[in-house]
Amino acid sequence: MRPKKLNRPSDQRRALLRGLVTSILEHERVETTAAKAEAAQPIVEKMITIGKRGDLHARRQVAGYLTDKAVVKKVCEVLGPRYDDRPGGYTRIIKKAPRRGDGAPIVIFELV
Repeated sequence: MRPKKLNRPSDQRRALLRGLVTSILEHERVETTAAKAEAAQPIVEKMITIGKRGDLHARRQVAGYLTDKAVVKKVCEVLGPRYDDRPGGYTRIIKKAPRRGDGAPIVIFELV
């Protein structure tokens, strides 16, 4: 499966996804477009899976992607242990009504 390009150059796309992944891990629930949520979902899953290990290398791997040190701490100390017995599937995408301005499909992207 090819990654979604989201109509952006690669540097802007990477920055957008880093910000979205940091936000979902910080707030545990965000509203965004369906395409952005689908693009960010595997990254969020991977960050939580790495955070479950909880060692120094895992913390540094998570810190290399996320943009906020407090969120790195949360992933390793709160979210990792929370999902320790779960083998995957840490997120869900719930559809909402289309956005009024342009009709873009809006979803609620949240941690289970």
